[in-house]
Amino acid sequence: MLPDRGRNGRNSRIPAKPVSRGRALCRRVIGMNTAWDAVGDGEFFCPACGGDRNYQRLTGRRRFVLLGVPVVPRGTRGPVIQCAACQDLFDPDVLDHPTTTRLSAMLRDAVHTIVLAVLSTGGTGSRTVLETAVCALQGAGHEDCTEDRLVALVDALATDAGRATEPDCGPGLAIELHEALGPLAPHLAPAGRDALLLQGARIALADGPYTPAERDVLSTAGCALTICSEDVTRLLATARTPS
Repeated sequence: MLPDRGRNGRNSRIPAKPVSRGRALCRRVIGMNTAWDAVGDGEFFCPACGGDRNYQRLTGRRRFVLLGVPVVPRGTRGPVIQCAACQDLFDPDVLDHPTTTRLSAMLRDAVHTIVLAVLSTGGTGSRTVLETAVCALQGAGHEDCTEDRLVALVDALATDAGRATEPDCGPGLAIELHEALGPLAPHLAPAGRDALLLQGARIALADGPYTPAERDVLSTAGCALTICSEDVTRLLATARTPS
């Protein structure tokens, strides 16, 4: 904003409103003070720092202060979360966001669960499907994954959980998909949720068109990722289009 000019052409500034000396003195004499106590600590994702940091959980005791001396209790404050690095204070619900380390582990588990779910529909009989599945798992951080280990794991899970007798995506498999993908979905952008489903779709397509069982598994995975049915249909069709 341009400064005002007086009649003589010089800049004339509007004087700032003077602070009442009485009010300033009153603030020094009486006021409120909060004494914070640490009641817990841990690691969290700090929104201000943009990374994993240590934190302290604090609760406060508010007191009326006279001449710098706390004299009358005035209730409590908190709890709040204080970042050990930037010292900012946050509401406790900031701890609902996983740390970067935890989020990476959840992503690895999600890919692992989707791959096993697709293979459980009968995909272990195709070398191309297994190669695609191993590539997806190694890319997600399972560096020691091999085709033989993957086949053995799918067979063992089918025997232990009785999946061999379940038609399509049975209740047991659906529960596992929701347990692995449900907690992760709120922390992923739509593109991230789509990418997970597309990984499973490309494995299913490695040996030809979707089977009814594969479609059922992928639809259940999409639901667990909170992707609407219309978008699931679109993504499954997109995966069939050569890139």
